Amino acid sequence: MSKIKLLLNVVGDLHSLADSLQAVAEAIVGNEPAETAQTEKPAKVKEAKPAEKPVTLEQVRATLAEKSQLGFTVEVRALLEKYGAPKLSQIDQVNYAALLADAEGLK
Repeated sequence: MSKIKLLLNVVGDLHSLADSLQAVAEAIVGNEPAETAQTEKPAKVKEAKPAEKPVTLEQVRATLAEKSQLGFTVEVRALLEKYGAPKLSQIDQVNYAALLADAEGLK
């Protein structure tokens, strides 16, 4: 493997790491306790059985990182662009399942 390809792989890994760190920071900010206290008891809501678990950012990130390490970096970037963003953290959550399916189809 040439040195340039190795360096490109390192750069891709650093981008993945940066995206992961950004996701962790956003998750921490999102988990801060709310300042308003709820005095009312929430009404019991009947939960319908979810058809399937929603795809998480971490699942998509792991799959894309794996594909990138296998040499599909260009294809991974094309998939991100297909779903409207240059970075995974900028893609809407509703597109995670489709993006994951497309990524798993890379061979």
